[in-house]
Amino acid sequence: MNPRSEKVTFAGSGGDALAARLDLPGGDPLAWALFAHCFTCSKDVLAASRISRGLVEQGFGVLRFDFTGLGSSGGEFANTAFSSNVEDVALAATFLRQHYQAPRILVGHSLGGTAVLAAAAKVPEATAVATIGAPFDPAHVTHLFDTDALTAIDRTGEVAVQISGRPFRIRRQFLDDVNEQHLGDAIANLRKALLVFHAPRDEVVDIDNARRIFDAARHPKSFVSLDDADHLLTRPADAAYVAGVLAVWAGRYIDIPKAKPVPSEDAEGKVIVSESSRGRLAQDIQAGRHHWTADEPPGVGDDTGPTPYDLLLGALGACTSMTLRMYADRKQWPLDRVTVRLAHGRDHADDGRDCEKKPCMIDRFACNIELKGELTDEQRASLLTIAEKCPVHRTLLNDKQIVTALVDPAESAGPLGA
Repeated sequence: MNPRSEKVTFAGSGGDALAARLDLPGGDPLAWALFAHCFTCSKDVLAASRISRGLVEQGFGVLRFDFTGLGSSGGEFANTAFSSNVEDVALAATFLRQHYQAPRILVGHSLGGTAVLAAAAKVPEATAVATIGAPFDPAHVTHLFDTDALTAIDRTGEVAVQISGRPFRIRRQFLDDVNEQHLGDAIANLRKALLVFHAPRDEVVDIDNARRIFDAARHPKSFVSLDDADHLLTRPADAAYVAGVLAVWAGRYIDIPKAKPVPSEDAEGKVIVSESSRGRLAQDIQAGRHHWTADEPPGVGDDTGPTPYDLLLGALGACTSMTLRMYADRKQWPLDRVTVRLAHGRDHADDGRDCEKKPCMIDRFACNIELKGELTDEQRASLLTIAEKCPVHRTLLNDKQIVTALVDPAESAGPLGA
């Protein structure tokens, strides 16, 4: 079954409908994670979507939602405060508890990380909490407002401010609320495993915040440096790294059942390819219980895996070598080792060429085979002939038909026509 995403809503702290998205793996989730986004962002910000997708690739289900007044959620942002964000996190956990399963992992980015620390006591089922670039003190967000804005709020009780190029209305209740929050005790009494992600060069929330969170917490606690990542984790590789580390780390504190192997009769000849969070063009490939990645070289992709043509050459080389091994073993010939070196002779730029017009390039595969062993000339010649009869070789040369169709996501898990 393919990973999938579903839109859901639930009531927030002010009674307004909060927009949320469930990101689900192909089968039953190993566990549920709840993701809280950064200040004035949304559930669809790149960091949230990429980390969520990365967790799904590891078998987790993820709920990410828009805080009241943000993204697609109802309500007015001006009526919210840090306390209402904390309540939104708790209500999101309640939604999962009632309709699916309570979250075992709470994840928060920036002020969302501070919110999950404050809300953790309200989610007793959660055994692990992770923060990403989170401020220790909620009042840290006030540095986003200049002196004139703060003065205007004191004088009129409300002011319009620009945050990341977008207008927001901030009221005095917001500033009063964040200034009244003190999370030291809440972090010290977390009673859950804590993982703190932070970039040393974060220019929005400086690294000292991570130190204060880490120092306030009791064990088990861990810190992971994000090196030269920016605050919003705009590079796909940074978000993928967070998701990968988070999934492995959380496994120490969550009872995760071992995945059941996919029966070979159901999996043979069936491959599922889906977009990966590891890079802009990276693809996650699943064949039965086996997973690997495809990508494009730097400049086009992020070089997180072999290119599609590399995979094609690999298929030809692997099939050639397997065929030679089986034939030599059946003949009881002294073949010690097979090495196949391959190259594809057509550039990617020619893929779109109209072959009804001349000149038209063709694909040329160079397949150089090295056979080690005390083989006779006749045996080597026979093996060369057999190499050209391997199944993939024949498939590439035979007439082919590729049937491409759009399918409904709800039906995509059904049997493939072949």
